[in-house]
Amino acid sequence: MKIALVGYGKMGKIIDEIASSKGHEIVARLSETPTAENLNNPDVVIEFSQPEAAFINIKNCLELQIPVVCGTTGWLARKAEVESIAEANTTAFLYGSNFSLGVNLFFALNEKLAKLMRPFDEYKVQLKEIHHTHKKDAPSGSAISLAEGIMAHDARYNAWKLEETKGAELGIFAIREDEVPGTHKVYYRSDLDEIEISHTAFSRNGFAQGAVIAAEWIIGKKGNFTMKDVLFS
Repeated sequence: MKIALVGYGKMGKIIDEIASSKGHEIVARLSETPTAENLNNPDVVIEFSQPEAAFINIKNCLELQIPVVCGTTGWLARKAEVESIAEANTTAFLYGSNFSLGVNLFFALNEKLAKLMRPFDEYKVQLKEIHHTHKKDAPSGSAISLAEGIMAHDARYNAWKLEETKGAELGIFAIREDEVPGTHKVYYRSDLDEIEISHTAFSRNGFAQGAVIAAEWIIGKKGNFTMKDVLFS
């Protein structure tokens, strides 16, 4: 494939290494806004930039009918708009809050546990995420995905909120520590005991590898997708 990397920070550089090692050609490495001129006619764009830049980056690429794989978090208020742009331009868009294989298995486990715990009101659920101090958004996109997975199967909760919550709000604790790639925990706690599931990333390489796999998968597709489609369809 010919891949354009939009956003060339730490993640972009790791994606570059992994994609190149698999024989793909990197035709653009952009820290600026993508255009028809600087993208250099790629087969797919992988977008890992900043929350404030993501929407216009994705929009520009989709309007050029280039499929986009996006891993930037913190901009999702405009995700529905992006999906409409993808459909209007008969191309493909894939958003992942986390591209790691292990995390996506963890998402599925989280939903399974939420279904099992649904009848047991004595257990209250909370989430915790720990990331490096350079991460700008809180909670993480993966923590939001976990919260949404729980809310889809547990009618007690209809919203998430940072820190301690009451009633129908699902609490997410966001912690920032030096050089932590990403840790996510889900707790079900009663007065008698606690059930915990967790995922800990050891490096960013798992995220980057999954993004390249998603880019390989999306070629020739039309519509809007997630990592569930890549891994489980």
